[in-house]
Amino acid sequence: MAKGALALLIRGGTDNWAPERWKARFESELGDRAVVSVAEDRFDPRAVHYAAVWKPDAGALRAFPDLKAVFNLGAGVDAVLSDPTFPQVPLVRVSDEDLTSRMTEYVVMHTLMHHRQQAYLDACQQRREWAPRLQWPAKAVRVGILGMGVLGRHAAQALRSLGFQVAGWSRTAHAADGIDSYAGPDRLAAFLARTDILVCLLPLTPQTRGILCRPLFAQLARDGVLGGPVVINAGRGGLQIEDDILACLDDGTLKAVTLDVFEREPLEVDSPLWRHPAVRISPHNAADTDPDAIAAYVAAQIVDFEAGRPLRNVVDMGRGY
Repeated sequence: MAKGALALLIRGGTDNWAPERWKARFESELGDRAVVSVAEDRFDPRAVHYAAVWKPDAGALRAFPDLKAVFNLGAGVDAVLSDPTFPQVPLVRVSDEDLTSRMTEYVVMHTLMHHRQQAYLDACQQRREWAPRLQWPAKAVRVGILGMGVLGRHAAQALRSLGFQVAGWSRTAHAADGIDSYAGPDRLAAFLARTDILVCLLPLTPQTRGILCRPLFAQLARDGVLGGPVVINAGRGGLQIEDDILACLDDGTLKAVTLDVFEREPLEVDSPLWRHPAVRISPHNAADTDPDAIAAYVAAQIVDFEAGRPLRNVVDMGRGY
């Protein structure tokens, strides 16, 4: 009996999301199993048992009547969950060491850039000015991780190893060695009040949409060595209100921000975020997925599933992550 095919439904505008790159890697990992690109290949929809997706068009998965599982190729699943026609099959999210390590690299890099006053040093270099400032130790800086899933816990431990005071907040409690844990809505205010650098790694759900807004920023610590609170968002663009970010930077509620994600992507060329001196921007590549690692992860899951073993990292459709 022929093995069920894997269909690729990938929508992206960068080299890393080129469908042909993903197809070649999946073909290498899956051997004699057919891999089809929905945008380019002709195939029998009934032969498709699995789909690997990134931001698929709404309704596209309805074309496959014998679908058994869907694998999301990135960490965020909100684009898939927003499709009201999503079939009644498991949705598997990426939980891969490569992706996790890349996110931790990003979080640590930008935390250090704010901690070590890199924006000031860059400005001095532009002016050819030798003007060192007092540099406080890492132990004087309180970092708060908003979202303590796999990515949040890994980043928190790395920051702790550098000496930062690290705490984490999540909807439900997640214990982590040496990390102060805050859980539930009732503990959010206390978590924010002790935080100098807020790192947001939350999933995007109806409960978290727009959470990075003026009322939240106003609750961050104002007595820290940085001279004001800093926000790093490497989660999802829908978590932030960009007008609030700009207004809070201008009136001193926030000192600086690092943004990897945006309400609309790509970020419009006329967005004032590009030009603001207190904003650092990256093009949603904090944890760019490695096709080799993710293809191997999906292939192993398919083999396990067909051998009767349960899929891992299945999304709870009610919670949205």
